[in-house]
Amino acid sequence: MALRESESRRAEIVRQARSTGLAGVEDLAVQFGVTPSTIRRDLGHLTSRGLIARTYGGAIAIDTTHESSLRQRSVEGFDAKRAIAAWAAQQVKPGETVLVDAGTTVGAMGVHLRDCRDVTVVAAGLTILEALVESPEIRIECLGGTLRPLTQGFVGPLAEATLSRLTVDRAFLGADAVDAEYGICEAELVQTRLKEAMMERADNVYVLAHAAKLGKRPFHAWAPLPPGTTLVTDASATADLTDPFEAAGVTVVKVPHREPAADRNGASATSGGR
Repeated sequence: MALRESESRRAEIVRQARSTGLAGVEDLAVQFGVTPSTIRRDLGHLTSRGLIARTYGGAIAIDTTHESSLRQRSVEGFDAKRAIAAWAAQQVKPGETVLVDAGTTVGAMGVHLRDCRDVTVVAAGLTILEALVESPEIRIECLGGTLRPLTQGFVGPLAEATLSRLTVDRAFLGADAVDAEYGICEAELVQTRLKEAMMERADNVYVLAHAAKLGKRPFHAWAPLPPGTTLVTDASATADLTDPFEAAGVTVVKVPHREPAADRNGASATSGGR
């Protein structure tokens, strides 16, 4: 009976997240007649299943049927993305040329790269450009090409032609999802074609993806992961999510991060995109 009640409660929480948004932890506790700690456990369980994602403001529903905008993604997994981005930026050494993909997690590297010296950043999207435009010690190269508004990334023949003239020490890639068998998942083939070229031009490849993106297959365009790829995720990624990557020869780094303050304190949670 208790198991059925918890399953019913969690299903309703997901339904609310997809329709009107999640209320605060205290409000949900009152609504379902349980303790706030029970609601927090529910949110943790739903996050581990990839049905919602924790954010700085609470949690959002993960929509696996439509591609989300960059604005929607910016609130998903806020603390995890921030920790992953900080770790990734620490890998950059003076004198290196690094490629930074479009996307919110890789874009979050910008604030951590601002104080770097003697570094060239090849920008594949607007987010990293905006973060580094006033950093005089960083040389910036742009892929150019066709701007894809939904992700604010450059794609297409011009971007591919620019990339063919470059090599980089490290490439930091984002993803809509990552699967150990198929690789990086994106909404369109033009994106995965460019990501595959990025990985070919890099000495070291890092894929930055928080736990909610692992093992998912929301779309049908893929870029295989080359041998030696490093998957950088957060500490909430369980062994069942990461073991398949390690079995496939991918190095997995789990970056610890603090739990969202809003979730601990019972602040409101909002609805959003994947």
